[in-house]
Amino acid sequence: MGFAFNAGDKTTPREVFNSKLLLVILVASCGSIIFGYDLAFIVGVFSLPSFITRFNLDGQDSSAIQAHMVNSFQGGAFFGVMVAYIVNEKFGRRFALLWGSIIFNIGVILCMASPGNIPLFYVGRIISGLGVGATTFAVPQYLSECAPACARGGIVGCFEIGTQVGTITGFWINYGVQQTIDPIGDKQWFIPIAFQFIPSGLMAAGLFLLSESPRWLFSKHRNVEAVKALTWLRQLPAEHPYVANELEDYQRQVEHEADLAPEESFRAILKETFSPRILPPVSFFATLGFHGTSVKLLSTGIYGIVKGVAATVTFLFLVDRFGRRPLLFVGSIMCAFSMYYVAAFSAITDSFHSSQEPSSASYSAVAFIYIFGAGYSVGWNIPWIVASEIFPTRIRSFCLVLTTCSHWLGEFYTSYAVTYMFASITYGTFLFFGSMTVLGGIYVYLFLPETKGIPLENMDDLFGEKGFAVQQMRRFRESQRQLAVIEGREEDLKEQNLSVKENSM
Repeated sequence: MGFAFNAGDKTTPREVFNSKLLLVILVASCGSIIFGYDLAFIVGVFSLPSFITRFNLDGQDSSAIQAHMVNSFQGGAFFGVMVAYIVNEKFGRRFALLWGSIIFNIGVILCMASPGNIPLFYVGRIISGLGVGATTFAVPQYLSECAPACARGGIVGCFEIGTQVGTITGFWINYGVQQTIDPIGDKQWFIPIAFQFIPSGLMAAGLFLLSESPRWLFSKHRNVEAVKALTWLRQLPAEHPYVANELEDYQRQVEHEADLAPEESFRAILKETFSPRILPPVSFFATLGFHGTSVKLLSTGIYGIVKGVAATVTFLFLVDRFGRRPLLFVGSIMCAFSMYYVAAFSAITDSFHSSQEPSSASYSAVAFIYIFGAGYSVGWNIPWIVASEIFPTRIRSFCLVLTTCSHWLGEFYTSYAVTYMFASITYGTFLFFGSMTVLGGIYVYLFLPETKGIPLENMDDLFGEKGFAVQQMRRFRESQRQLAVIEGREEDLKEQNLSVKENSM
């Protein structure tokens, strides 16, 4: 597997990184491949001659129809998150993913059954959006709850790697059918749409081979099943100290949350979610949706490859070694500088109102678009990881509804707004996105403490400390040192880099 080698942790047994964990990652990541594939393939399908002919778009306002087809999917995804929350909490993470896969496939079938019928295609897009919304909500949470703490960043990051794999695949399949398939008939546009059955079908089939999240089982007081799921996942006996400690953490968290909120109702979840202790990290994610579609508007096949490579390197080799905060800062600098450079180029050359001959300046502007893509993958895909790990177990699912819905709201808003922004404020659009990234970096420094290597059950203690992020990290590590001294675990704490590494960038 290799994730543990990147975390600098020597306390996690090698047996934890086994074929069962790899299977969980591969199956769950199929859900993010569906998500990434749609980001790339759907706009390309709209430009295929066979699609334009079949849906008679030549004599209509095709741009408006295409926008509705994109945004109907995004609207479906938004509400899919809400429905998936109910399924996720009542029946478990695996069932939520299975439900999402089935709903998604129904939507794809309707799209394929709608040659020339635009309203039916809209319906298919809405229903497939419901399924994708479910996967973007459930996959990060399932991966986070199954991952060992030392490798959680890399494992949850496989969600984004899967997204990039799907994006690259979607672009090149469109390119391939456009170059090789006769535009007469429906085959040219059927193939990209039908391809969606492959990742969704693999995920649905693979889910029957996996265990449920042991944390979810424990939170539902199904302790015997939780032990069985955890031993299957870790490939260690229940008596092993590593498994025993993890089960103790589960029990401690359940007791702690029961003390905080003994009432088990949705009203209690709302009250805790919007408490001063939880609200700051929730509000952070409300701004993140701005980035998603702006990236898509700039994408090409090569751009997708740049993002994919950067995401893979980041999540497999960097995020569990250097932490979340440093990478968010690096990504913010890369994105902001790139946007400001492109804005300056556009303002100086008046590129929005005049055609430009290729020059060294224009090539450098293109290069900075690729740097933006790399910076986005290095830093601003990490919120998917952070959102899946920072909230208490009791309210994690509901908080993920808010953070995932903020993403889809951003997608929906930006897909409409950017066209008008380019028309009205031209290069100011790049200044806006660059400034949003700067503000995001400032927010991270002030309010987001480092979560690398910290068990999910300890997140409440970390965010419960007083002060800004740097002070929270310092006080949390001091409390962990004191607890380790009492329990005689000083050496373990040093090996986990909690006693000496502030990592307070």
